[in-house]
Amino acid sequence: MASSENEPSSHSPPPPPAHACMHKFRLYETLSNFYMIGRDKSRTYWRVLKVDRLDPSELNVLEDSTIYTESECSDLLRRIHEGNRSTGGLKFVTTCYGIVGFIKFLGPYYMLLITKRRQIGAICGHTVYAVSKSEMIPLQHSSVHSNIANSKNENRYKKLLRMVDLTKDFFFSYSYHIMRSLQRNLCDSETGHVLYETMFVWNEFLTQEIRNHLQNTLWTVALVYGFFKQETLTISGREFILTLIARRSRHYAGTRYLRRGVNEKGRVANDVETEQIVFEDVPEGLPVQICSVVQNRGSIPLFWSQETSRLNLKPDIILSKKDQNYQATRLHFENLAKRYGNPIIILNLIKSHERKPRESILRSEFGNAIDFINKDSSEENKLRFLHWDLKHFQSKATNVLLLLGKVAAYALTLTDFLYCQVSPTPRPEDSVKWPSINFAYGNIDMGSFRPTRHVDVDNEDANNLERKPSGENNLANGNHFVKPPMFQRGVLRTNCIDCLDRTNVAQYAYGLAALGHQLHALGIIDHPKIDLDDPLSDDLMGFYEWMGDTLAHQYGGSAAHNKIFSERRGQWKAATQSQEFFRTLQRYYSNAYMDAEKQNAINIFLGHFQPQLGKPTLWDLGSDQHYDIGRQGDDDARSFVKRCFSDGSIIHGNSTPMSAPNPKLEKFSKLGLQDQSEEGSKAFSESSPEITTSESDMSFSRFVSVLINVNVNM
Repeated sequence: MASSENEPSSHSPPPPPAHACMHKFRLYETLSNFYMIGRDKSRTYWRVLKVDRLDPSELNVLEDSTIYTESECSDLLRRIHEGNRSTGGLKFVTTCYGIVGFIKFLGPYYMLLITKRRQIGAICGHTVYAVSKSEMIPLQHSSVHSNIANSKNENRYKKLLRMVDLTKDFFFSYSYHIMRSLQRNLCDSETGHVLYETMFVWNEFLTQEIRNHLQNTLWTVALVYGFFKQETLTISGREFILTLIARRSRHYAGTRYLRRGVNEKGRVANDVETEQIVFEDVPEGLPVQICSVVQNRGSIPLFWSQETSRLNLKPDIILSKKDQNYQATRLHFENLAKRYGNPIIILNLIKSHERKPRESILRSEFGNAIDFINKDSSEENKLRFLHWDLKHFQSKATNVLLLLGKVAAYALTLTDFLYCQVSPTPRPEDSVKWPSINFAYGNIDMGSFRPTRHVDVDNEDANNLERKPSGENNLANGNHFVKPPMFQRGVLRTNCIDCLDRTNVAQYAYGLAALGHQLHALGIIDHPKIDLDDPLSDDLMGFYEWMGDTLAHQYGGSAAHNKIFSERRGQWKAATQSQEFFRTLQRYYSNAYMDAEKQNAINIFLGHFQPQLGKPTLWDLGSDQHYDIGRQGDDDARSFVKRCFSDGSIIHGNSTPMSAPNPKLEKFSKLGLQDQSEEGSKAFSESSPEITTSESDMSFSRFVSVLINVNVNM
């Protein structure tokens, strides 16, 4: 299939742009090979890939280096057909939109393809797609009989893999690095293999071999698992586009009771990055103002677990004491700082009031871990730890959201968010070419930027959360004004026990606070705050409720418990209670009867278990034993540890940690996370200058006001 087979053409295509990407493919087969034809969106560049079928137990792929025109490609296919006429010729198999990867169980390799897609949004002119249909095609020709390929175990592995439904919650883009935040994309020009190795690409393992063979990523798509929603909304008569993205980490991934806490590499269960992007739709060719803010959720980074029980709706929490120096916890927060910079702000929403200690055990131990880590940290790198028992707070949904909104607004003053103007890129989807940021000052190293506003809680009232209008700092550039860019440094990390229900409410409150600042930075609203009664608050609540349900189904097996959202919508209380009870039962059934098989499917898809002839099968092993046979040095490995049950006793025996009085906290503590009764809820009135603080329900672990200058990449 060398280019020498073709006659010289006077209509050869021009050289493809750097980092060109292909959008559509056609798969053909002969008895001995598959031929995949790929082209770019503008039908200018055509490429050919050959996959050998003679030894289906080995993966042999060859990429033709020739860039073809459409007519040249048609001529090549005709020649291949003529050359294979004696064995049946060349046959069309399917149209597809990218290779998800290749996988081998006990017999031949299988090729996973996207055969239908649908557009779900666009960012900076780059289309984002969801998978509508996929196919698994064996490399072995159907005329070849194999006992292994048709064995009972082989078919069971295939059935397991198909349980990972690519048509649910997987998305991708050919020309936008959807596995990374907008800020990271604008500040980092990395392409190719390194992108597949990031924590949010779920088919990293499946694409390893073809990427290593070809040394490129032209033929594969990087799949992200989580949530993507984009809509046009309106406020004050002006339209803007809101995008909400949730990226689920592939590290230590799995189901609710089978993946809890942290592993030895510092990876936590249910680790999800949430990004909220806002921009106005402007005429083509004009610069685009765009904002982005990122937050994080993840399991409490300690060694703990819960055993699946068919008899108990709330199994005991099992806490391991093997990591008394909290090394895994430290690794987790070091990884967060590497990804987002400092400060790392931790909002911990688990219970502190229980008749039988369960969550409160983790609350105490988590506080101990934070204090232990902060003891050796510089002031600027200390973790900012805030605890609030949201379940114990008996008040109206509005008051809960008002208080969470105050916490969110303050966190935003510490981390800032991304704001910039980007220049348009001609035909952005023909290649992975990024728009440039408009700097009024000419060429400026983005790494030199500092937050536009540092907050020192010693000198500023924490309740004064209004950001100065960014327009005051506009700089002249030609005949128009360009606002200086801002970058996010640090992140708010929220958790409850499952990081689903309570966490989602808190993330909505943070998203609402951020949206006000984003719209203000874009010049769409005059003040950086959106009232809870504004229709836009309800629109955003719909986004976060949908995201919460999606993430809860993935990890917990049911939609999220949305009692606060239901109350805000005015839903009848009895209907809400009935809905919550049904979801509890649905989650219980999924956890007790479905999750083991679902976990096995995830482990196969991610390559944590690779079947071998003569070795134990996946279903013959325990839930964690497969790591002994899986990938060496994998981030998801977790050793067996002894644990103590949640009977109220902890080996360390410390009471709930409270840091020594710190004058730096006095201003911030005005946010006050006191658990109130219904009667006392009026303390949350927005007219109230401050809310009293109850140390029994709120603790800070050396919350300091220093901001560290960090790398802007996210």
